[in-house]
Amino acid sequence: MSAVRLLAVAALVGALVLVAAVLLRGSEQSEYRLRFQNAGQLVTDDDVQIGGRRVGSIKEIELTDGNEAEVRIAVDEEFAPLTTGTTAVIRATSLSGIANRYIALTKGPGKELDEGAMITAERTTTPVDLDQLFATFDPRTRKALQQVISGSARQYQGVGKAGNEALKYFNPALSSTSRLVNELTRDQQVFQDFLVDSSRVVTAVAERREDLSGLVTNASTTAKAVGDENQALLDALGVLPGTLRRANTTFVNLRSTLDDLDELVDVSKPATKELAPFLAELRPLVRDARPTIADLRTLIRKPGAGNDLVELLRKAPRLERAARPAFANGAEALAKGTPVLEFIRPYTPDLTGWLRDFGQTTANYDANGHFARISPIFNAFQLSTANVLEPIQSGPRPTPTVTGQYRRCPGAAIQQAADGSNPFRDRPGTLDCDPTQVLPGSATP
Repeated sequence: MSAVRLLAVAALVGALVLVAAVLLRGSEQSEYRLRFQNAGQLVTDDDVQIGGRRVGSIKEIELTDGNEAEVRIAVDEEFAPLTTGTTAVIRATSLSGIANRYIALTKGPGKELDEGAMITAERTTTPVDLDQLFATFDPRTRKALQQVISGSARQYQGVGKAGNEALKYFNPALSSTSRLVNELTRDQQVFQDFLVDSSRVVTAVAERREDLSGLVTNASTTAKAVGDENQALLDALGVLPGTLRRANTTFVNLRSTLDDLDELVDVSKPATKELAPFLAELRPLVRDARPTIADLRTLIRKPGAGNDLVELLRKAPRLERAARPAFANGAEALAKGTPVLEFIRPYTPDLTGWLRDFGQTTANYDANGHFARISPIFNAFQLSTANVLEPIQSGPRPTPTVTGQYRRCPGAAIQQAADGSNPFRDRPGTLDCDPTQVLPGSATP
């Protein structure tokens, strides 16, 4: 045998040994113990599954001193270790066999369990076999159940195909019902309160059974009256599609309107903060204005002939034609005069002070009547270091005569106060005035 053939045979033998070692080598597993109320027809070597995949097997089943089933399982190392949040359920692969059970594991959050750790019965679920369910019935109930089963057989006789089609939807219905029941029982306290409150509602309804009976009777009468008008109802249903189409268009347009309204609401929120105190101050005015508005209403419109303003306007066409442009021009004049009034309003103290002082100046009188002494003085005072006006002494005057001040702000006709409250300047700066135009000797703000 040549050296090449010898090496080829050696390589083939080595490969066969390697494959045999891989195939015959046992996979590494971790063992755990599970406690169930009963073994549920489990046998050794039954599957242990996670998510429908076999991940281990049952090694041993024993009876504990507390009459519980202790099942020792082995889980592949790939799916170990289990956690403290793991739950176990005994399930049946189908209804056609007897000992065809397996253990389904669901790994949950928690600490990792050591090998050989125990999962107690609080985290395991044992199935209820059908014979256990029937054993809870008395003979009369079991007989009635037999009759139900026999009746169901007669019911589906000859319509088995349609029944099979209906059964396709039975599993989704059960799944939905299961999820509904799980949601109902998720919070036991809330579910208990719901049952208690429902019992109280039913009791209250039972106490008013006479009223409920009358309600049902009236509802029946109403339904009968509606049924008698079936032609009118049919006509209404005939025009309903068009109405719904128009309403759909209206609602679509309303959506964009609501979007614009959201912007209006956002912009209006700062203004609404001041609306409550404004309305509180407006309430006395509205209350006091009620008699005036009532008299005005009587003046405009009063029962009878020839006694109100409306009839006067009807009987005086020339006056009406003349009054219409006068009212329009008056409204326009008021609109244009509003900015002027807003500008003059801050100067009210200055105007009032001028009228008061001018009246005091001409208050003296003699046999010839009232007289006034007027002596113009320019720069007769100066502002001292103590912020006090003092007469200017002889010598050169420190402050020259100021002219051309035609845009003084409100309060600039007197010396500036120590707190700087005058001359007044509104914050938005809408007043067309110059705060630097002050009396001679006053500090410029």
